[in-house]
Amino acid sequence: MHLFCLLYVGCIQLLDPHVRDCVQSYTQPWLVVSRRTDANRLLQRQMFESDFQPDKQEQLEKSPSLAELCDDTTRTTLTCSDFNLRALQPDCRVENLLRFSSPEELDRFNLEARNSNRYGELFGLYPPIDEDAVAIRPIPDCPKEHFGQRILVRCQTIKFDIEIEPLFATMALYDLKEKKKISENFHFDINSDQMKGFLRVHTPHTDASTLARSAVFSISYPSPDIYLVIKIEKVLQQGEIGDCAEPYMVLKESDAAKNREKLEKLRNQAEGFCQRLGRYSMPFAFATVNIMSAINSTLERDTSDTDTNITLHSYNTLPLNGRIFLLFFIKSSRFDLKQNVIFEMLCVELIVYCVCRQEGERLSDEDLFKFLAEIKRSSNQRRVKIIPGYLKLEVSPVPEMVPGCLSPELIPVKPVSEKNPRAVKEVLEFPSSEVYVPHNIYRNLLYVYPLRLNLTNRLTSARNITVKIQFMSGEDPSCAMPVIFGKSSGPEFLQEVYTPVTYHNRSPDFYDEIKIRLPARLTEKHHLLLTFYHISCQQKQNQTGSWLPMLNNDRLQTGQQCLPIILDKLPGNYSLHSPEVPPVKWMENHKGLFNLELQAVSSVQTQDSHLERFFTLCHALEGKTTFPIRVGDEKISENMFEHELKLSIISLSSSGLEPLVLFLHQVLDKLFRLIMQPMVIAGQTANLAQIAFESVVSVVNSLHNSQELAKDHQGRNCLLATYLYFVFLALGLTLLLSLPGTGGLMAHPESRYSTLTRATANTVGFMLLQSRIRSTSNPDIPAPQSPEDTEVSNILGKSHTRKKNFQKLIQTLKEYIWHRNTFWPCLLFHEELALQMVVSTGVCRENVYKYAWFFFELLVKSMSQHVSQLDKKAVPRRNRFSDRFKDDITTIMCVFICLQELEQAEKVNISLAFFLYDLMSLMDRGFVFQLVKNYCNQMAAKSVNMSTLISMRLEFLRVLCSHEHYLNLSLFFSSPASAPASPSPSTSSQTSSSCSFQDHKITAMFDLSQDFKQRHYLTGLLLTELSTALDMESEGSYIFQELQQKAISATYSLLCAHDLDQRCSRPEVKAKIAALYLPLVGIIIDSINYLDFTGTALHNKGKSGGPEEDPDSITPINQSVAMAIAGNPFNTLARNALVSMTGKTTNMLTAETSRNLLMCFLWIIKNADQNLVQRWTVDMPLSQLSRLLELLTICISCFEYRVKTLQSLTQALQKSQQAKVRLEEALLGGIGARGQMMKRVGGNDRTLGQRENLRWRKDLTQWRQTNDRSKAELDQEVIISGNLATETNLIVLDLLEMIVQAVPLADCKDNVVGGVLKVLLHSLTCNQSTTFLSHCFSTLRALIVKFGDLLFEEEAEQCADLCQKVLHYCSICVDGNRSQACATLYLIMRYSYSSASNFSRVKMQVTMSLASLVGKSSDIHEEYLRRSFRTILLYAEEDTEMQSTQLPSQVDELLRNLNSILSDTVKMKEFQKDPEMLMDLMYRIAKGYQTSPDLRLTWLQNMAEKHNSRKCFTESAMCLVHAAALVAEYLSMLEDHKYLPVGSVTFQSISPNVLEESAVSDDILSPDEDGVCSGRSFTENGLVGLLEQAAELFSNGGLYEAVNEVYKVIVPILEAHRDFRRLASTHDKLQRAFENIIQKGHKRMFGTYFRVGFYGSKFGDLDEQEFIYKEPGITHLPEISHRLENFYSQCFGDGVLEMIKDSTPVDRKKLNPNKAYIQITFVEPYFDDYEMKDRLTNFEKNFNLRRFMYTTPFTKSGRPRGELNEQYKRKTILTTMHAFPYIKTRINVIQKEEFDLTPIEVAIEDMQKKTRELAEATHREKPDAVMLQMVLQGSVTATVNQGPLEVAQVFLNEIPADPKLFRHHNKLRLCFKEFILRCGEAIEKNKQLITPDQKEYQQEMKKNYNKLRENLRPMLERKIPELYKPIIKPRIENRDSFKWNSLRRTQDENS
Repeated sequence: MHLFCLLYVGCIQLLDPHVRDCVQSYTQPWLVVSRRTDANRLLQRQMFESDFQPDKQEQLEKSPSLAELCDDTTRTTLTCSDFNLRALQPDCRVENLLRFSSPEELDRFNLEARNSNRYGELFGLYPPIDEDAVAIRPIPDCPKEHFGQRILVRCQTIKFDIEIEPLFATMALYDLKEKKKISENFHFDINSDQMKGFLRVHTPHTDASTLARSAVFSISYPSPDIYLVIKIEKVLQQGEIGDCAEPYMVLKESDAAKNREKLEKLRNQAEGFCQRLGRYSMPFAFATVNIMSAINSTLERDTSDTDTNITLHSYNTLPLNGRIFLLFFIKSSRFDLKQNVIFEMLCVELIVYCVCRQEGERLSDEDLFKFLAEIKRSSNQRRVKIIPGYLKLEVSPVPEMVPGCLSPELIPVKPVSEKNPRAVKEVLEFPSSEVYVPHNIYRNLLYVYPLRLNLTNRLTSARNITVKIQFMSGEDPSCAMPVIFGKSSGPEFLQEVYTPVTYHNRSPDFYDEIKIRLPARLTEKHHLLLTFYHISCQQKQNQTGSWLPMLNNDRLQTGQQCLPIILDKLPGNYSLHSPEVPPVKWMENHKGLFNLELQAVSSVQTQDSHLERFFTLCHALEGKTTFPIRVGDEKISENMFEHELKLSIISLSSSGLEPLVLFLHQVLDKLFRLIMQPMVIAGQTANLAQIAFESVVSVVNSLHNSQELAKDHQGRNCLLATYLYFVFLALGLTLLLSLPGTGGLMAHPESRYSTLTRATANTVGFMLLQSRIRSTSNPDIPAPQSPEDTEVSNILGKSHTRKKNFQKLIQTLKEYIWHRNTFWPCLLFHEELALQMVVSTGVCRENVYKYAWFFFELLVKSMSQHVSQLDKKAVPRRNRFSDRFKDDITTIMCVFICLQELEQAEKVNISLAFFLYDLMSLMDRGFVFQLVKNYCNQMAAKSVNMSTLISMRLEFLRVLCSHEHYLNLSLFFSSPASAPASPSPSTSSQTSSSCSFQDHKITAMFDLSQDFKQRHYLTGLLLTELSTALDMESEGSYIFQELQQKAISATYSLLCAHDLDQRCSRPEVKAKIAALYLPLVGIIIDSINYLDFTGTALHNKGKSGGPEEDPDSITPINQSVAMAIAGNPFNTLARNALVSMTGKTTNMLTAETSRNLLMCFLWIIKNADQNLVQRWTVDMPLSQLSRLLELLTICISCFEYRVKTLQSLTQALQKSQQAKVRLEEALLGGIGARGQMMKRVGGNDRTLGQRENLRWRKDLTQWRQTNDRSKAELDQEVIISGNLATETNLIVLDLLEMIVQAVPLADCKDNVVGGVLKVLLHSLTCNQSTTFLSHCFSTLRALIVKFGDLLFEEEAEQCADLCQKVLHYCSICVDGNRSQACATLYLIMRYSYSSASNFSRVKMQVTMSLASLVGKSSDIHEEYLRRSFRTILLYAEEDTEMQSTQLPSQVDELLRNLNSILSDTVKMKEFQKDPEMLMDLMYRIAKGYQTSPDLRLTWLQNMAEKHNSRKCFTESAMCLVHAAALVAEYLSMLEDHKYLPVGSVTFQSISPNVLEESAVSDDILSPDEDGVCSGRSFTENGLVGLLEQAAELFSNGGLYEAVNEVYKVIVPILEAHRDFRRLASTHDKLQRAFENIIQKGHKRMFGTYFRVGFYGSKFGDLDEQEFIYKEPGITHLPEISHRLENFYSQCFGDGVLEMIKDSTPVDRKKLNPNKAYIQITFVEPYFDDYEMKDRLTNFEKNFNLRRFMYTTPFTKSGRPRGELNEQYKRKTILTTMHAFPYIKTRINVIQKEEFDLTPIEVAIEDMQKKTRELAEATHREKPDAVMLQMVLQGSVTATVNQGPLEVAQVFLNEIPADPKLFRHHNKLRLCFKEFILRCGEAIEKNKQLITPDQKEYQQEMKKNYNKLRENLRPMLERKIPELYKPIIKPRIENRDSFKWNSLRRTQDENS
């Protein structure tokens, strides 16, 4: 061991100091974080009804038989069905339903059942909250080699028409936009063995690495201008390039017979040239591939099949296929596909046919870029000769593991392939822009690019010129070093290389790239030797030469050089001079003739003058240096050394950003050494600590201020975070951990190379940075017991080497260093760093505070290493660090807290929190608590607003409370004195962890008292902040919600950590932890008014209103809401109920935040001691208990299982991916290397430290992008969601059982039991799993057993709800749930009969429940219901105890009645698609229950629900008005209150139809009969609730006037009850109704009406029936015609139904008896003149309508249309049975009247209509110019004015001969006079409304009007004399001109 260490140190010392530092930096181990992991527990899938698929397939829909409607019309009472229930197979019955000795035994049995197979970790089922995660410091990316987007290119074939000689190819990437080569060359050849044999003389051996045909290219900055360029060379031969390419262009192998001799001759010539000139090459051809254009073309062609088949082998002329980059998207989306599968499926072969001949004058890169720019502008390549042939390439994505891959240095990359004979090379990228990634591997390469040689002025024969390039370590020829990378099919490394030859060119351009592996140690003797040859094809050559030293003033020479050429022999010691110095013979007088460029890619050579100067001076300071020393071109004496060193430190900030980042780790290491190490310069001690510290601050500031560098979500520079997390080691440990003697250190997973590996240090368990709750001092929290302080031992964790060997190695090195008199620092880095932070001033101090996170983490990491290195584990905490250091820390804390700048203070606040978090693991905790106390005191004194203050304190506490020993510091202290309220030195929690519940009053434990805050310091602080945040009301809503979210998230994170910690898994431990948070329960109960659950409404059926609805509005016919209004308090989720209770609608929590808070509540209830919780509920006031039950109701709704969301996500996963859009975003969006790096770092890629013990990670939840998730992940999400819903509901059920079991017999047990039952019933309305339902029904049965008398007597409303919910579950398809419901329903019947003797009430409730269930649900499974009835019947028959009673017969009768109701269900199912027929059936069913008010009310509500689902709000409201009238009839029998309506008569003002509800009277119905009218609706509250819903529905239907009439009934009742709150709400709604009337006016659209007649025997009873159909406003005739035609065509089949198109009377004799006919006619409401006096408004003309009219034009000849003087019109008036609107949308026609109009009467009617239109358009309050002009144009414009004029000419031109027509003639004349008058008014009105550009239009209109008036003047002035004779005897009679038949009488008289 000693010898090994000495050898290693000796080898290191041989290197240059800077190289040695770089090598150590790249190979020293990292100090990384390790995390605990935990195996996931498998979850069982929960079965939900919504997920369940029935075993039976539903029967196909039958065509409804319309004749069946009349079967039951005579039924007025419930009748028995002929269906035999006993013939059915019953369900499985619940075991031991009645076999229990006592309720206590039943409770015990239920408890054991509930506790079996429960999931322990509640938070493992809950998706993590979306938050900023300030409590978690993101783990930075591991330092690794930079790669861009990578593609694998494999060359398969280069094929020309002839094969006569070997060809060599090179490919590289070029960026046209940047005009830069962006990759090194990849050399390959695919010659046949015969062709390779030509060169065997020149290739004595071939290394396997040079046989590679595949290359991995990296692209950091994708661009549409990136080209893949393939250059082809051949062996040098005599002739120009064109001459040599001529055979390839004219000869073909296919013409072998014709060209055999030529080809053979050419092969022989080529073989000769290869043997003699095989080492020289010449350019031949090239091909280019534009990557992005190929991708776009391929995507446009292939996007359509992307989703169905991603396997693609495309053979086309496109240069590259887009699937390559498509994979980048797929991989980033984490699709669950195997890499080798992706590799095979996405491989694409492509063929490039465009192979261009190279031109000798265009070989440079400049010429290549010009060519690329030209082909980009135009695809026409006129100047380029094409050589027949093609290249076949295979392009594929790069899999994670590439077997046989070699790095750019030819180092094998893991995994090393043993079987693969052909290597794959990684091609080094030259990024087109800067890449800011520090060096972390050793790379030292030099690229030499010969550019141009100019010998045009030289009169020599040199024409075929090549340059031999050698890298020399001396001047002797043997000093040529084998460091030049070889090309294809040859040695890996060469001593010399020759550039390609351009035939007969004295000034050739070169394009070659020579890659050289630079030695680690460069000296002055290293140089490039350049020898110029004229290659004679006739076997003679001449040579000249030049050279270039590698170092210039100890600095590597790079960039462009122009060298002279020497003619003489090279002089001695030439390498020590530059080519300008030696006095020898130079070509062209020492003129520079040869241009070349050198480019270094080195992680050793800085290539920055500032960095190089800094490193050189630092190395001089560290080593034994003789002065003066040389730095660059100057010499520095010892006296000036300190000054120059300080200048170099200061000038670091002036270095370029890229070189600074590249060597960031070395720069920081050197600066930290300068901070620590006092230097002796010129005999004087130089303290450089301050200036070095200021330089560190400056570097940190520069990196943070750079826009090019990424930051994480906490604003930390990612490069600095990576350095701190992985690289930084306190001074003195760097050498120790980097020695190979530490053997056994595991290679980091990121290590790529098999021969060069970084040791990753003792995978350090640096737990204090990330891990949660780790304790060894509390006996209640299991952990390995150790005599050591395991907290400290875990700071650096266990080494992967043996501990003893590692310590022995450290000791060995210490001894060696002491013997070598090497400096070993006595100072401690953290102390010096703290001191510098304290004494810093000015800008430096400001930046230290600004970037405090960096220095705090630096301190912590140094302190932790200090504790570990110096073996202080056994030292007490208070002695670990000096008092001076503690004072410095205190000073730093005080100064940082006092920062006033808000933004800076908030960032520093988080940094402080993490700093104290870390100190708690390292320092004396009493000292740390003193710091916390100081923090709290100083924060309270800060002058900032309250929200900001609370936010900062919350973030601070959130971090602090996430500490590993938080529980030890917060759990029970023996007395308040021992609690750290006044911080004191740490005490052992073993003596203070016990707590006795008897010491305190139970209820006090649920309060956030001062005593609690003293006992539990940190928890008290956190809960206080939470309570304060929830109670704030003065801030804005956004700030308020953000603050609440932070407070709740902090508490949530803590509980989540406790729950998922395996050491806290024992129930007794979790009980103590839950007791720590009991005050949180009280806080949550007090905050119930702030919980937002609108996003989680019942049943997930969208019951929450839109954003414009007021908080009091409720979606109509929500039955649960209706019952809540009617007095059912179980539905506590109605938002209006909360508002009315609290009167507060602001400061509500968001839905997500509410769920998080409720999760905390449920966790505490789940884990707290049950006896404690039970005693708490006993002592709880009734009001508080009610709020608790309300909270449980909210919990059930908030965590309801929602399968729809998951199904939609699954469907979204199957949708096609937007491949092209995403691809272009990735490649053209400017992401590049920096963007990808920012994305990786900023995206919290925590692969090194993921919390595997979380069952529900963010990448598995619905918040992830759907395309990122596989079906397996979605299936797992469904399982987790189901288990979460089940577990939360079981927790609620546990608490309800505790409450019920603790209820004293005399203390308001009715209220408690009723409240518990409400919560249980609410749970049954939600989507529940079979597991929960089994336990819930067991609890319900226990309630029935224990409190049956209470339920069936005093809780009648709950009894009704219970019956309805249980009956619903009797009809579902899940067998287990149905069995439980059957058992519960039978128990209800049994106990209502035996215990309460109230079976009649239960019977009525069950009957009503079934009627309601059947009426509302469209998917009732009657077969399941009947099986349930059979099961209940079997229970009754097998119940031996009740056989002697009437119960079995009563149950049998009830079930037969229920079975009869199901027959209605079957019929209703048949008419689901014909809403009118369905409503007719429901109407008849409701009418059949006329003598059973409960059932009639139920069916009326069912009809209202159906109407509401169809958005027929008016009809739905009418159903409720009828229901209210029914209730009013019942109430009027019981009580005589003036404020109550007097039966249904009171509702006549709303609708005259309501009078039909008055059929119920006391001689038919006795209200006192038990079980009759016992529902909640038959109360005053129920009446008000029904009417309020009706008013809301009228409002939704736009009938605001009806709202007023409804509230006229409601207001007296509310006034009598002095319910001023509801009165205020009522008047507010009335005000809005009246405002709507004013605002909407004539804009409201009421119903449209159609007459529908059915003809044909196939309609059954509908034959020859006529109905008036009410349709929504603006419904056209084709719409209703199409709907009815489609439906009845499905009923009767194709070809049976015919639609009668006209409205003429139907002649049955002309109809086909085998067909069905429907006639549809548009009708309008008809009113007599006297009616029009009262129907003034638009509403009045559309409400309470019974008479409708339609007109039929006809002529005497039988034609429908004719000339004006022969056109008659028939008016048909239809009268309906009831007035519209009614509880149905179609009503039978009961009366039909007809009368005809003569032609002149038709003309009078038409002219009156035109005149009314003109008057309305002219006299509008807000005239509409467009509308006015349309009406006016139809009246006076010349093109159409012949209409009115022609009417006048026909009827007014002459006085009629028949005296009976005199009055009609005169009436028409008067109509025309009024018409002309109105036209004139309209013309004048239009003049006022027109714009200036319409003046000509107005003039034309005026002209037409005058013309019309003049034409009508003679006719209008002509009067009939007989009409104006004096009246001798006036008739004295009553005027009846306003009667509806007045017009008809005139007609009769005339006749």
